[in-house]
Amino acid sequence: MDSFSDAMLRASPARNPLGMQSAMWAYFERLLDSSMFSPHGICLLWEPELIWLHVVADACIALAYFSIPFALAILVTKRRDLKFGWVFWAFAVFIMACGLTHVLSIYTLWVPVYGIEGIVKAATAVASIFTAGALWPLLPKILAIPSPFELRKVQAALQEEETKNRDAAQLLQQVNEAQRALRESMTRLTAVVETAVDGVILFDAQARILLFNPACERLFGYRADEVMNRDIGMLMSKGVGPSPTAHARGFASGEAAGVRKDGTSFPMNLSVGQAWQDGELIYVGIVHDLTARKLTEQQLQQAQKMETVGQLSGGIAHDFNNLLTVIIGNAEFLSDQLKARPDLRRFADDICQSGERGAELTQRLLAFSRRQLLQPRAIECRELLTSMHKLLKRTLRENIETKTAFGAGSILAFADRAQLESAVLNLALNAQDAMPSGGHLTLSTELTAIDEHYRIQHPEVVSGSYAMISVTDDGEGMTPEVIERAFEPFFTTKEVGKGSGLGLSMVYGFAKQSGGHVSIYSEPGLGTTVRIYLPHAGGEQSLADIAAREEAAPRGHETILVAEDDPFVRSSVTLRVEALGYRVISAVNGQEALQLLGSNPAIDLLFTDIVMPGGMSGWELADEARRIRPGLPVVFSSGYALETLVEQGRAHAQSIVLTKPYRNAELARRLREAFAAAPLPS
Repeated sequence: MDSFSDAMLRASPARNPLGMQSAMWAYFERLLDSSMFSPHGICLLWEPELIWLHVVADACIALAYFSIPFALAILVTKRRDLKFGWVFWAFAVFIMACGLTHVLSIYTLWVPVYGIEGIVKAATAVASIFTAGALWPLLPKILAIPSPFELRKVQAALQEEETKNRDAAQLLQQVNEAQRALRESMTRLTAVVETAVDGVILFDAQARILLFNPACERLFGYRADEVMNRDIGMLMSKGVGPSPTAHARGFASGEAAGVRKDGTSFPMNLSVGQAWQDGELIYVGIVHDLTARKLTEQQLQQAQKMETVGQLSGGIAHDFNNLLTVIIGNAEFLSDQLKARPDLRRFADDICQSGERGAELTQRLLAFSRRQLLQPRAIECRELLTSMHKLLKRTLRENIETKTAFGAGSILAFADRAQLESAVLNLALNAQDAMPSGGHLTLSTELTAIDEHYRIQHPEVVSGSYAMISVTDDGEGMTPEVIERAFEPFFTTKEVGKGSGLGLSMVYGFAKQSGGHVSIYSEPGLGTTVRIYLPHAGGEQSLADIAAREEAAPRGHETILVAEDDPFVRSSVTLRVEALGYRVISAVNGQEALQLLGSNPAIDLLFTDIVMPGGMSGWELADEARRIRPGLPVVFSSGYALETLVEQGRAHAQSIVLTKPYRNAELARRLREAFAAAPLPS
């Protein structure tokens, strides 16, 4: 029964929470009760040395322990990147508890609070167990943290890598700078090649074309993509380039004949150099067009020949005049002495008349050699041609119809009036001989100017403002061979005894001596126009006006098809039309022009010369073109004025004809007139 009662008493606190709390409180009271204990100093017999030894030692240990948590707290607070920060906090709590036990050890020397000391030590034990338990699993990770030696090695490796990276960055910068310099050099070289006036061709050892600059495209008429990787021999005349089996080294520097896409040839100077590229030998050819130089050389030779003949003719005429003076004087004296003998006086008169005819010939020779005495003054060309028109109507045959055509305003020339009248009379008589069955003769004058485009073909002419007088007939015309020799003294196509061959020579000499120029435009079967350019009185103001009109020339953006057989004229026309803003497609003859017109719907206007080889004239080309493209604007180019062509029945009055030579302002104006006159597309 007693055992049962004791068990019930022990179990009752578990059933009653208040009883349990009372038991726990009683337990702590007994634990904290120090009344039954003695202080620890008694064990040391209160020896002062031992007491203070324990106090100082425990105090130092406690202070050291208390400083460690503060250091750890500062470390963890400042280094939030530490992966194991919570371990440091746990270790700080453990060390703080250890320091507190040593403080209590000092306190228990005098006060026996062994219960509190036990509780603190129990807490310290719990903290130490928790810290140790957490530390062992982290030991491999902690051991993985590099040691100072390893850190120094890593730092040295990083410094070495940084040095390498810095060197690599410098090397990369140098490479970038070298590449930039190379790109700039290539850009400059490309700009030089693309803008070079001369053609530049790059080809390999097998003579395959690798580069074809825009100047070559203009010279040869090919686009670059049409000749790439093709044999360079296609650009050379047969017999000039190497054989098909030869290598590129067979091309030699010097003059050669180039072949254009249209089959025409032109003189050129070819300079060939070689270089190495990627271990392979390549060649660079520089092509310089000699067309203008050859033309200048021919004109210079012609001018030198004319000058030489002029000096010779002048010398002969001077000496011959001395002889004629003696002959005519003696013949007149003999005629006076033979008045009583009419039969003999007739011979003296014949001698005198023949001497006078010889004097006329020498006068023409002096005019050609520019040694005649001139008396230049301002001449109103309109008034002069009006008076000449009246004279020629009485002088020429009745089947020759004479008319005049004048430009606007006053046209003043600075020349010798008598010599100018003689020159016009000579040209009119030559025109009459060229029209044995009759025809039309037109005397015209206008103010014009010779520009740099005209000087390219006639380098001996000075550019500037001129009063122009032209004599036009619709006779037999001249061949190019006859035109080339027309101004030579004693050259004539007339029968023996019907011409001295000095008429045009006298006109040429007079114009040159007056500071002017003479040109002939002629087409077999169409007729001839001879133009005399004389210095214009007050030419500076007129030249400024003409220059101002040219600067204000209307421009455009349309596409123009240029049909011209002469390569030099075709090149000049192309450049001048492109300078006005137009896009140009060129053709050599009528057949090619029709093919281009049929395949290119972007063509907006046809610009064609009237006379072209190949069996199709400019008129026929225009008719065929308008069958393909009704309403297509057409501008004709001719050495004749529109009025002359209309009279000859070779043009409509509504046709737009650009009379050669012409200035840029006139070209621009005629093109815009053609576009304005074209019917609008429906």
